[in-house]
Amino acid sequence: MTASILPRLRHGIAGLAGVLPALWFLARAADPAPLTLDIPFTRTVLKNGLTLIVHEDRKAPIVAVNIWYHVGSKNERPGRTGFAHLFEHLMFNGSEHFNDDYFKLLRTGGATTLNGTTDWDRTNYFQDVPTSALDLVLWAEADRMGWLLGAIDQAKLDEQRGVVLNEKRQGENQPYGKVLRTLLEGLFPAGHPYSWEVIGLEADLRAATLDDVKQWFRDYYGAANAVICVAGDIDAATALAKVERYFGAVPPGPP
Repeated sequence: MTASILPRLRHGIAGLAGVLPALWFLARAADPAPLTLDIPFTRTVLKNGLTLIVHEDRKAPIVAVNIWYHVGSKNERPGRTGFAHLFEHLMFNGSEHFNDDYFKLLRTGGATTLNGTTDWDRTNYFQDVPTSALDLVLWAEADRMGWLLGAIDQAKLDEQRGVVLNEKRQGENQPYGKVLRTLLEGLFPAGHPYSWEVIGLEADLRAATLDDVKQWFRDYYGAANAVICVAGDIDAATALAKVERYFGAVPPGPP
C-alpha cells in the first residue's frame, strides 16, 4: 500500500511546486504596493572617529548593543591566517580594568545573545541587555576597545589558541568539513585575501606570537575603525551622551 501511495505523493508535491510560483505572481499582481522596510535611525561620528547608530524602539525595556570592526580574515596574510578569529576569542578574556571573563561580567547584568562573530570583512560583538544594564555594557565594550593590551598575556593566548584549534578540528571532522577550504582555494588564486578560511590554517595558528596578536589590536581596533549600534529602549540623545562618556577617550587608531 505504501509503495502505491508514494508515487502519487511525489507527483502531487511536484505539481504543487509548479503551481506555487504562479500563485505568488498573481498575489503580487493583485497587490502592486511595493514592500518597504523603514527602520528610522540617527547616525553620529564622534571626534575620535567612532560611528554611532541609534534606533529607538520602546516595545520592551531592552537595548541591543552591536559593535562592528572593519577587520576580518581578508586583512591577514599567507603564513599568518586565522588572526581575526583568534583575536575575537581573546576579546572575551578580560581587559585592563576588568581582567576576567567577559561573559561572566555581562551575564550578571542580564545579558542575552552575548557573543561575537568573524567573517572575511568584519568582526562584530553583540549583546542584548535590560535598559538598566546599558551603562555596564558600554563601559565594558569601551574598555576592551581602548584598554585591552595590558590584559593579554601568553597564558591567555595559549588557552584561546587551543579553543580555536579544537573548534577547527570539530568542524573539519564532520562530513564535508573541508569543502569550504577546497572551494576557496579553487575559486581564488594563491595569496588572494579570500583564498583561505576565516578560521585559518593550523600551522599559522600555532605560529601566532604574543607580539603578533598585540600588533593586530594596534592596527585594527581603534575607534575610527568601528561602528557601534545601540537599538531599543533608548533615545538618540541619551545614547550619544553615554557613548561619548565611555568611548570618547578611546584612541582613533590608524586610518
